[in-house]
Amino acid sequence: MILVIPIIVLLLGGCSCWLSASKRFVVCRWIALVAMLAGLVVFSSLAMTYRGGVNGTAWLIDYRVNWIPAIGISFHIALDGLSLILQLLTYFLGTLAVLCSWTEIRQRTGFYFFNLLATIAGISGVFIAMDLFLFYFFWELMLVPMYFLIAIWGDSNRRYASYKFFIFTQAGGLLMLLAILALYFIHGQQTGAYSFGYFDLLQTTIQPSAARWIMSGFLVAFLVKLPMVPLHNWLPDAHSEAPTAGSLILAGLLLKTGAYGILRFVLTLFPEQAAAIASWAMLMGVIGIIYGALLAFAQTDIKRLIAYTSVSHMGFVLLGIFSFREIALQGVVMQMLAHGISTGALFLLAGMLKERLHTREINKMGGLWTLMPAMGGAAMLFTMASLGLPMLGNFIAEFLVLLGTFQVNSTLTTIASIGLVLAAVYSLRMMQSVFLGPLAISGTYRDLSLREWVIIAVLSCSIVVLGLYPQPVMDLVKAALNNIIHHSSGGI
Repeated sequence: MILVIPIIVLLLGGCSCWLSASKRFVVCRWIALVAMLAGLVVFSSLAMTYRGGVNGTAWLIDYRVNWIPAIGISFHIALDGLSLILQLLTYFLGTLAVLCSWTEIRQRTGFYFFNLLATIAGISGVFIAMDLFLFYFFWELMLVPMYFLIAIWGDSNRRYASYKFFIFTQAGGLLMLLAILALYFIHGQQTGAYSFGYFDLLQTTIQPSAARWIMSGFLVAFLVKLPMVPLHNWLPDAHSEAPTAGSLILAGLLLKTGAYGILRFVLTLFPEQAAAIASWAMLMGVIGIIYGALLAFAQTDIKRLIAYTSVSHMGFVLLGIFSFREIALQGVVMQMLAHGISTGALFLLAGMLKERLHTREINKMGGLWTLMPAMGGAAMLFTMASLGLPMLGNFIAEFLVLLGTFQVNSTLTTIASIGLVLAAVYSLRMMQSVFLGPLAISGTYRDLSLREWVIIAVLSCSIVVLGLYPQPVMDLVKAALNNIIHHSSGGI
């Protein structure tokens, strides 16, 4: 039951924000912040409680009650190490999303925080839902409020970006719904008991030809969200037009739901079919790494540049997942965390620059370190993290992925490593163009405020700690990843 409480608090907090908006927008901010901190405290306490795992099982908490038993739907939520790590990331970045919206959002504030908290509630539910009907419910719950965040509080081209985001993600979601229904009916015909339960569906025997089609429905939905080239087309527009908190949630959390879905459902429900496409999936991951890096280097809009770095970095996630190696999967989890923190921080800094300079064009910036040295130092740290500097979280993640995948396909791993060189090129170009070189603007601009200092300090400490001491993360997810490998080993 403890897993339900943070989601309920978020939804109640969102409704309270909306209802209290007519009084004073300050109230909305504090309600949203308290709701996010409550969830962060709950999952932080669970992480401390279960840091040593539970003997004999990968599952730390398992809660199930009947919901619509006549058609096999239950309210089934469960937590393992993988879910717990992603829940911590969700509420951590969600709290920072509220803080970065503190002064940015001045219109329709109550409705804004309602949508922000509803999105976080949907993401949180995705990471713990063990009934596929419930999973699909949370999957759709996080999309609609994110659409409103982009469409209402986005930049000048927000309508186009929001429509594109919704069409891509909804099309993938509908394919997944068809796949869930197919799996549901096949299981019912075999056993006589219709169920959407994940653990029930694991026992389903599916003909190989049908399994390929059903797996494709899941896979397309997850690859759109990941995103994989060429299904990434919605991402740069959504990132560049979304408000700062929207970009943070998109990069830090929504992309991770795609990777989580592949790990939790594709590898375990369809092990043979996943193994059959593994080499192609790894190839597409490498293409994403190189393609995203090249496109990032070509951008003049700072938010689009950072968006294309996400395509490149998430290519390492796809590469590592389909290697089916434990060490690579450890790197995948680390990459999900490190990318969420470092790229999320870069989007926050881009939002701060946009708020001060009223432009996202890199060509109109330059020499900003002399005006905003604290922001320049923070940008240097997260730029170095993004390009994979040792002692920062991204280096550990990418190193583990490449180490694991080299055992499987040395050629693709070698090509993927070129992405690290390209990351240095586009990252240093961004740093040079924005903060170094001759001063390109006139006037006085404020450096980081106290609130922004707190946000950046917390993110800075997180990425450094991940780089210096990643072992607690690896220990926490070890049993969950071994469980995934066990279920997927039949296809290797």
